[in-house]
Amino acid sequence: MTTETNSEVGAALEHLREHQDRHLQELDEFLRIESVSADPAKAGEVKRAAQWIMRELTRIGFDQVTSHETSGHPIVTAEWLHAGPDRPTVLVYCHYDVQPADPLEEWVRPPFDPRHEDGRVYARGAGDDKGQVFIHLKAAEAWMVSAGRLPINLRIFFEGDEEVGSEPADEFIAAHPELLAADLCVVSDTGMQDDEGTPAITYGLRGIAYFEVRVSGPFQDLHSGGYGGAIANPATVLVELLAGLHDEHGRITIPGFYDRVRPLTDADRAASAAVPFDEDEFRELTGVPQLWSGEEGYTVAERISVRPTLDINGIWSGYAGEGAKTIIPASAIAKFSTRLVPDQDFHEIERLVVEHMRRIAPPGVGVEVRIIHGGAPALTELDHPGVAVAASALEAAFGKPPVFLRSGGSIPVVAALMAHVGLSSVLVGFASPNGNFHAPNEWMPIANLTGGMEAIVLLWGELGEMTADQLRTG
Repeated sequence: MTTETNSEVGAALEHLREHQDRHLQELDEFLRIESVSADPAKAGEVKRAAQWIMRELTRIGFDQVTSHETSGHPIVTAEWLHAGPDRPTVLVYCHYDVQPADPLEEWVRPPFDPRHEDGRVYARGAGDDKGQVFIHLKAAEAWMVSAGRLPINLRIFFEGDEEVGSEPADEFIAAHPELLAADLCVVSDTGMQDDEGTPAITYGLRGIAYFEVRVSGPFQDLHSGGYGGAIANPATVLVELLAGLHDEHGRITIPGFYDRVRPLTDADRAASAAVPFDEDEFRELTGVPQLWSGEEGYTVAERISVRPTLDINGIWSGYAGEGAKTIIPASAIAKFSTRLVPDQDFHEIERLVVEHMRRIAPPGVGVEVRIIHGGAPALTELDHPGVAVAASALEAAFGKPPVFLRSGGSIPVVAALMAHVGLSSVLVGFASPNGNFHAPNEWMPIANLTGGMEAIVLLWGELGEMTADQLRTG
């Protein structure tokens, strides 16, 4: 960096350190908003979270701060484009919606009542993803307060539907590419390598296709003593259908499912093996007595990141109360998802799954398969110039070089930005991998929050030393 940039970066970092206590109070304010996108009763809260972000962006000094109505929840965009046409333009993507907090009884404190304990912030959304939205807001504020400017042109794209599939965001990207035009997208919706502060850059994401299957039988629940043995039991049929989706070798049995799966190269397998991964520690953290053998021929690390999977996410039927109720249930329902890899097409997988479930359904029941949502997988080449700059910023902030990994999770927007805007993404996330996302007592280390803010300040400073053409070559 130039002497001037070094001085400005130093001032921005000092601002972050001086105001850490205030920042944590402001984060608590944000986390108290119950922005659960999956619950229609919380739609007002999701909107309130968008409004909170807009007030922050306006206060910091962004222009064109806008809330866009969608088929789902609001999308917030903003821009600061005063660094000049030769400087890079970066798009920041995060999401401000959160997962439902159920089961509530397992939270130590209410999920939207943040608590600070043992160097952590506990609350729904602390790591996924409101804490990471907040990191970017505070990094921008630090630059604007200390230097009166940003060193790059910056666009903001925050959505409120990521936890329910991002379909409104996909529609928005296709309809408004001009609002998202940039030389690079920086995404913060991933995690660190470990809980000890080792940073990570995620360069690959799996896609997703999510389904609900309903097996219908008699017109109402029937007495099992009078009808058992004569009526196909929807619950029995459902579990048999679901159990048949894997064979004895851990392979998914849907015809055509693997047809487009890109084979792992020696380089792919070497890259996966290079990521630190302790199977015993992984098992202990999950609390299971033994890891599932899974798909034959692949390591655990490969199966959770670079191979396609299918998992049942929920299943219910019949009586679940105290005591006994002897019935044949009228219906049985399950939700299941598939994680997809390059070059699988989630639309094709949706079709294959629906056709397969209908084909194997026995004649004594009705089977309805509903597509909930889907998204494409994504890869960013490791030689993209933005990757090296991000690695440098992370190492400077956390004192360790980052690990490069492919995530088993899905962020549908990343693939949509490439498809509609031609925009490559670098995924720089700060949540802890064991931070209970989607589970009770979600947490985020305060050190990751503060380190993340510093990393983004440094990243903007280093990118500001590049030209737009240099960054665009990836």
